[in-house]
Amino acid sequence: MSEISPPTNTAPVKGLRERKRRETSQRIAETALQLFLTHGYNSTTLDAVAEAAGISRRTFFSYFKSKEDIILFGLEADMAELIADLLKTSPDIPPLDVVRDVMVQRIARHTTEQMTAIDNLMLSSESLLARKQGFYLKQEQAIFSALCEVWRQPERRTALRMVAMVSIGAMRVAIQAWREQTGPRKPAAQFLKEAFDSLRTEL
Repeated sequence: MSEISPPTNTAPVKGLRERKRRETSQRIAETALQLFLTHGYNSTTLDAVAEAAGISRRTFFSYFKSKEDIILFGLEADMAELIADLLKTSPDIPPLDVVRDVMVQRIARHTTEQMTAIDNLMLSSESLLARKQGFYLKQEQAIFSALCEVWRQPERRTALRMVAMVSIGAMRVAIQAWREQTGPRKPAAQFLKEAFDSLRTEL
């Protein structure tokens, strides 16, 4: 009796499963974010999120472990898009200019109202702020890895790591300045561009 060979077309099935899981995660995250912004982060329970998303509490935990993970899901998605943009760039452009342009373009897509709402949400929870600080390091490492994919010369790795570090630093300074501004509010993208301009001047 001949052996039955395992199916060889499992990749499309797995790809479809992963896409559906991603879509469900996105739906849960969007539902939760709307509840957070409407009712407050601390006042929104996991049961309320599950009910609004049309799933059970048990199903919720198949996708997220906590409310913090929901927020990080959005941050991870933004970071993935940023990294994808970096990987498309030309190695003929200076790395710092590339990171600046990509970051400024991405942050410019968000309105001041959107930025303010999300920022207020992050400030409302000590646990969220703590997780955000850890995310900065993860973002720095991801940017460094992407830069190493574009500029592959081993001798440039130290400089590329510094580019990743100062870029995240510029973003953090820009967001703080944007948050603390008084008078007519300028967009966060303008603060970020000015932060990179100041960095280049000092360098």
